[in-house]
Amino acid sequence: MSTTTRPDRLNGLPRAELVEQLLACLDIPRWAADIADQRPFADADAVYRAADAAAPALTREELDQALAAHPRIGDRPQGTGTSANFSRNEQAGVGDDAELARALREGNEAYERRFGHVYLVCASGRSGAELLEILHSRLDNEPETELRIVEDELRKIARLRLAKVIEG
Repeated sequence: MSTTTRPDRLNGLPRAELVEQLLACLDIPRWAADIADQRPFADADAVYRAADAAAPALTREELDQALAAHPRIGDRPQGTGTSANFSRNEQAGVGDDAELARALREGNEAYERRFGHVYLVCASGRSGAELLEILHSRLDNEPETELRIVEDELRKIARLRLAKVIEG
């Protein structure tokens, strides 16, 4: 998709429907509302600029809320909503290997014990083995460093999902 694409579909959605779709990108109500209220957008770049400006820094409460909307890496997302569909597609590279599933489950548990929240990584286009390797590489991070990484990963995921909202 060219970032100069006109986001006519996004501009034309009823506000409530757009906010719902934006929350599937990043489950932070102030972020979604701010973007929805800036319409109409001239092009996709303007949407991305608005998204970046709407959440320059996330509070711990916002991070916790956004993280709660993401399943563990390796878990099959439940439900039929937009967010669950996004997660299923993003984690498609995990596959059905039982040994890898066990290692991811154990890695997720270790990560959650260490940091107190779900392991989050932009999984799109990555294999299960790669996601496990990234998980292990992050276990030694300091908690504040890891929170900044998680915030960056949330933004990457939100941007990928936002592209899908723009494209329709």
